[in-house]
Amino acid sequence: MNPTPANAPLHHQIPVLAQPPILSAAFADPIWGQVPALTVGHFHARSSDHRPDVRVRVAASATHLHFIWQVSDRLVLSRVVEPNGSVCTDSCVEFFVAPLVGSGYFNLEINAGGTVHCSYIEDPNIVDGGFAKMHFLPVDELNRIAVRSTLPAVVDPELPGPLTWELAVAVPLDVFAKELGQTLSATGTWRGNFYKCADHSSGPHWASWSPIGERLAFHQPSYFGYLRFS
Repeated sequence: MNPTPANAPLHHQIPVLAQPPILSAAFADPIWGQVPALTVGHFHARSSDHRPDVRVRVAASATHLHFIWQVSDRLVLSRVVEPNGSVCTDSCVEFFVAPLVGSGYFNLEINAGGTVHCSYIEDPNIVDGGFAKMHFLPVDELNRIAVRSTLPAVVDPELPGPLTWELAVAVPLDVFAKELGQTLSATGTWRGNFYKCADHSSGPHWASWSPIGERLAFHQPSYFGYLRFS
């Protein structure tokens, strides 16, 4: 079903910077101050009353995509430390992106402690408890994704908060390009969405930047927003 006008995909411009931000730069650092922030504020109706304030700045350089998330949160936990583990059960931020028209999409998911999960999904229909066509990115490619969190790798037991945490990420474009079998640059318009979740926290919630409609499922590429590089 196509999105209704009320749930129409959003649009955002991603600046391409000659001098990319360094990983240690904070959300309020001047290098990030020139990059507009997105709000991940569309909470699904099944979310609890805990609805954190979630913002993300996104930029590109010649070789990388750069992100920094700022989450004003409570009930924070981070237990999963295995690459490609179920980080969505923890306090988690996510970026789903389809760089090419007619291609599949990547789901980059990172918990508050910095553990990375990423797969390439060509068919998100569910079969026998999994997706019809997908595969995980190799761990050696995940290790090329640089991550800095202001929280430790493991947060257990849950922190009641309130607290604000940040997660900075730098993704080499060729991590995606290898899966697509062609070179990739930060040009034109990509489709994608940004999410925040915490499935197993005592305040579970599911939020998106671009609305996802009535069904609680992040894996709906028809609802992805438009990301134009400029």
